[in-house]
Amino acid sequence: MRALVFHGPWKMTVEDRPDPQPADGDTLLEIIATGICGSDLHGYTGENGRRHPGQIMGHETVGRVLTDPTGTHATGSLVTVNPVLGCRSCPACAAGVPQRCTQRRVIGVAPEIVAAFAERMTAPVHNIVPLPGDTPADIGSLVEPLSVGYHAAQRGSVASGDSVYVVGGGPIGQAVAIAARRLGSTNVVAAEPDATRRELLTSLGFSTVDPTAAGSDDVKSVLGGPADVVIDAVGVTGTLAGAFDVAALGGRVVLVGMGAPRVEVDAYAVSTAERTVLGSFCYDEPEFRDTAQWASEHATDLEPLISGRVSLAEAPGTFRALADHTLAASKILVYPAGPSS
Repeated sequence: MRALVFHGPWKMTVEDRPDPQPADGDTLLEIIATGICGSDLHGYTGENGRRHPGQIMGHETVGRVLTDPTGTHATGSLVTVNPVLGCRSCPACAAGVPQRCTQRRVIGVAPEIVAAFAERMTAPVHNIVPLPGDTPADIGSLVEPLSVGYHAAQRGSVASGDSVYVVGGGPIGQAVAIAARRLGSTNVVAAEPDATRRELLTSLGFSTVDPTAAGSDDVKSVLGGPADVVIDAVGVTGTLAGAFDVAALGGRVVLVGMGAPRVEVDAYAVSTAERTVLGSFCYDEPEFRDTAQWASEHATDLEPLISGRVSLAEAPGTFRALADHTLAASKILVYPAGPSS
């Protein structure tokens, strides 16, 4: 099969690789499309150290079943993949929250796993999530990032009547804003310095601010007051400080962005204002399944999130252009068989 192979920072090629062989309980998939994630880009540049030479990345994917020895999923059925692999035996896995499994691995991150930037991949049958047959295939590749945003909003207990401030308007920030509205908030404001991303968020019906030009008082003015919930989809010291500046007394601040492995926190902004700070990583199994169904039902509304489609051969150049910022785009999908498929 043809696959996109990472060979170290800023080095990526398309190569022939052996077809993956399903282990017991695995499903073999033909990949239709896989989204380029921000974590993939940070791995490509070497920023996060979470990708390794020789690795085939990719975890935001959609495909069709080629073989399923268990008979759970019919050949040819359209599916997406929950990439979080738990041990399946600990209390966290038994509760359906494998993202808290101490032995968890993630498809596309674990270097030993042949992941989704390839013509084919395997995944455990219990990680295969079917999509309704009339779902546009592209939408299946959005389920994973949409689930990340939904889990973050759930961690912040977003509900009807809450004002929500989203820090960062990239794909995860977009997913967070969409999730906040899905949970009933009608007052969602997103901060994003890139004008193209702000335009996209505006087209989706959200208010936006440019954080390079707007201070905390400006944000509160747009919100109509301090935010009940602030969700930081960037994750560096500066954005977290900005989150506290906008959060209400007793508000909830959720950190889902992983822009830096360490951040400094103003302890008084937490303690004297009695704010709650929550971490958010991935999603649980019910949230992923529910989001797959929800995304299928709202496919038309979600289509604008896809800003580009490229072939496998075009993918190395696309990674480079995104990483060096000569290409401004939110979500680009890679199609092993070409976008026309």
